Amino acid sequence: MTISNPNNERICTNLTVNEAASGSEFFVFQQVNAPSHRAKDTVALLYQETTDFIPPALWPPNSPDLNPVDYTAWSVLQERVYRTKISDVDERKRRINSEWAVLSHAVIERAVDEWCQRHHACVCTGGGHFEHML
Repeated sequence: MTISNPNNERICTNLTVNEAASGSEFFVFQQVNAPSHRAKDTVALLYQETTDFIPPALWPPNSPDLNPVDYTAWSVLQERVYRTKISDVDERKRRINSEWAVLSHAVIERAVDEWCQRHHACVCTGGGHFEHML
């Protein structure tokens, strides 16, 4: 299956969300408010392919502090990608892909381990600032 956005970029190919989660004891497919995540075709696919899909109306409006990629992985990648000057967009893409490919799984595991603590803190503050609670 392939879903394309208006610019014909592949979003998902030959893998359903349920297939991605199969064999996993615990799996969370997290969406944020990125335009591609809210696209009609993307939302329709997720309704069809995921159990317990949370609709966009219930997503936090601005949730980088609740997204493991935002609060951990991107900062590690940014540090590595921008160590030296980048000449153009293609080089930036190559570096991001290269660094993502060698990113230690331990970085991701630490971010996911912190996820429950972050959600708990967010709930305790009623959705307000919670970084001081971490």
